[in-house]
Amino acid sequence: MSDSAGRLKDTIGRYGIWSVGLRSEDPDQRAEIAEAAAELEQLGYGAAWLGGSSAVRHAVPLIEATSTLTVGTSIQSIWDYEAAESAAGFAEVEAAHPGRFVLGLGISHARLASQYRRPYSALVAYLDALDAAGVPADRRVLAALGPKTLELAGTRAAGAIPYLVTPEHTAEAREILGADALLAPEFKVVLETDPDKARALARDTLALYLALPNYTDTWLRLGFTEDDLLDGGSDRLVDTFFAWGDETRIRSRVEAFHEAGADHVALQVVTDGTRNALPREAWRRLASLLA
Repeated sequence: MSDSAGRLKDTIGRYGIWSVGLRSEDPDQRAEIAEAAAELEQLGYGAAWLGGSSAVRHAVPLIEATSTLTVGTSIQSIWDYEAAESAAGFAEVEAAHPGRFVLGLGISHARLASQYRRPYSALVAYLDALDAAGVPADRRVLAALGPKTLELAGTRAAGAIPYLVTPEHTAEAREILGADALLAPEFKVVLETDPDKARALARDTLALYLALPNYTDTWLRLGFTEDDLLDGGSDRLVDTFFAWGDETRIRSRVEAFHEAGADHVALQVVTDGTRNALPREAWRRLASLLA
């Protein structure tokens, strides 16, 4: 890994925020997104990760509203954006704001991409095209879950941004990636102490992913059973993928990823708002909790 990839670790720090709302193109939300990005920077978060199939254009308003915040896509689906388009967007934002954008790439899911074929080969070809267009390997990261893609993240990118994983997966990923690559798993937080309320909010979010084999196959490899996947997910499954409870418990759950080898944790705060909401008060509470 190059020195600039090493600097990426230092730049994004220990914590970031993952949010679908931050990628919104609703003109009525543009001002609030800029304000929210500026506040995330002030709160000490090192990165903002744009959820959904996001692109460079979604990152620009956040970059323009801040001075140090790293903004990354988490993820840009290789099926939704041609490599040439991605490379052109990267070059434009890099020229205007050097070092502020990270291209997070992923293969999405067969259910969500009609052209989904031979995803690993397609990802390799996409990286080849980015290389040819001059996008540096150390300015892109991969949403890697399985061993082969994790190896690719270590050799063809700055590292990995796995989604919906456990500290055990993080430890395995670190071993595959090696010590130098960036490892920045996503983790969900519910700022709620009541078990029933917390799990109900978690299951509302988890429902989408229970229908996506890329995730459920990984969970089965990690020791969960088919029964854990039924009826919205077992309490065991929910309590593994969502941190809830008092401040000490949530802090401990987040730190478990660092102890397992993560450099950075992308925190997704789950609330009773819509998926596109900007839960700014919850982000403030979380920043205070982690301080």
